[in-house]
Amino acid sequence: MKIVEMVMPPLGESILECTVLHLLKSVGDTVALDDSILEVATDKVDTEVPCPVSGEIAEWLVRENDIVAIGSAVARIRVEDGVELPEESPADEGPEPELAVAESVAYLESGFSSALDHKTDPVPAETPRNQGEGNPFYSPLVLSIARQEHVSTAELAGIPGTGVDERVTKNDILAYLAERKNKASLPAPAPATSVNGSSEIIEMDRMRKMISQRMTESRRISAHVTSFIEADMTPVVNWRESVKGDYRKKTGGSITFTPILIEAVAKAIRDYPMINISVDGDKIIRKNDINIGMAVALPDGNLIVPVIHRADQYDLPGLADKVNDLARRARENKLKADDVAGGTYTVSNIGAFSNLMGTPIIVQPQVAIMAFGAIKKKPAVIETPQGDLIGIRSMMFISHSYDHRVVDGSLGGLFLKRVNDYLENFDTQRKIS
Repeated sequence: MKIVEMVMPPLGESILECTVLHLLKSVGDTVALDDSILEVATDKVDTEVPCPVSGEIAEWLVRENDIVAIGSAVARIRVEDGVELPEESPADEGPEPELAVAESVAYLESGFSSALDHKTDPVPAETPRNQGEGNPFYSPLVLSIARQEHVSTAELAGIPGTGVDERVTKNDILAYLAERKNKASLPAPAPATSVNGSSEIIEMDRMRKMISQRMTESRRISAHVTSFIEADMTPVVNWRESVKGDYRKKTGGSITFTPILIEAVAKAIRDYPMINISVDGDKIIRKNDINIGMAVALPDGNLIVPVIHRADQYDLPGLADKVNDLARRARENKLKADDVAGGTYTVSNIGAFSNLMGTPIIVQPQVAIMAFGAIKKKPAVIETPQGDLIGIRSMMFISHSYDHRVVDGSLGGLFLKRVNDYLENFDTQRKIS
């Protein structure tokens, strides 16, 4: 028998850590390759993590509500000698395997933080005193204690060392743990209460906290500018009305306005590829793939943005199927990490809430986002070869927010106009099946 350590696998682009929601297996349980053994939450999605080998859960290295860095060990799996192992070499069964010093150095240099504070008051981070000009060194004993007591890499780097070359000794880490325990035992401050009973204090849930942080960061990072245009959606409305019944009979699904809007955006991005970019310092990164995120309202009132990868490669029925599938799985909390990763441009259909227009906030690190308002019938001027007429048209406001650091008004406005043109010149003789 051998023991292999299971590490937290990558969960999507730019995701460095996750929160353990549930341990789906117990110590001693038998697991097969790709069995889901724990459920985690990132700042984008909740997902289940599969086991990389077949074997038996020997030990959990994390607990529910722990914050775990991508690439850090989460469990030890006992496997048979003949079982095919992941790339990382297993440790022999026996005394508790200790993290190699070289591995700990590489892990610390990566900048990931486990932050496994288990609801304790975190010790203020200090400048690491044992780094000097080279890599930090921790003895196997110190690393073993850190692992057993769930001391994060950031905490470990902040512990003052009293050993040779200011290295952290056993006494140093034990003293730190005693101090952390004392802080955890202090009584918590009394919760805020309403004085006159007219107000209620509601704690933000995890997703709302993340949304708050992301939106605030985006406003700080990007120079937001918003342009507006009013589109005549009459051709689209009439076409959809004529085909939606047959489409439902043939496919069992619905053809909403969302795939039509996404198709127009994808075409416009091909015409104006410099809207499909991100910013890295003083460098502009142009994305070749057109991956369009669509904001979906969840039953609890929060929002999530699943992504249609290579949206320009789908025909309209394919887009309709993809939109319906992602929206359904988003509301059922069944999205995977890849479903919300890699977006290069985002759209939001605020018309679903009967809103006429809005000024959406850019999803970082993208540089633009488009919001489609409610489609309303109103009198409008119709230009004809015989002269101008007044008629009833189905009109919709489109809002385009873009990052003025890299997207000038000309590009932002022309892109918006191109989306408008694709919608107003929609082919009403188009077949969908």
